[in-house]
Amino acid sequence: MAQHLLAHALGAEPEPLRSLVTASAGISAYGGDAPSLNSVRVLEAVGIDLRDHVSQRLTQDLIDQSFAIFCMTETHRQLIGAGFNPTTPHIYLMREFMPDGVDKEIPDPYGLDRPEYEACRDSMVEAIPGILQFLRKEYK
Repeated sequence: MAQHLLAHALGAEPEPLRSLVTASAGISAYGGDAPSLNSVRVLEAVGIDLRDHVSQRLTQDLIDQSFAIFCMTETHRQLIGAGFNPTTPHIYLMREFMPDGVDKEIPDPYGLDRPEYEACRDSMVEAIPGILQFLRKEYK
């Protein structure tokens, strides 16, 4: 969901942000899986089509190609540091750019009901303005 939400937001930005390529990869994801039905439905509700998305596992090659990596949880960030050689200094929680006092982590709704997917989507949507502000400042 995060990849498609961010890609949608970047599409409204001027260059060079508009041309940024987004990717989604999971630390424990299986490659080639279709998105969950709840993921498809909650993004469809905000006008984003997720049906053609295919999961992929995080690889060193993906990390090497990345300007920035945005994680859902601190555990994800720690696993990237422990299992890979991060070649970008830009590894953040998606909600890291939000004001103090706001929960910075986004719980994974995998296997849960639609309300948890909606809450996850909404937490990601709230994070997008901060990510865009970071990219406007740092990406040249």
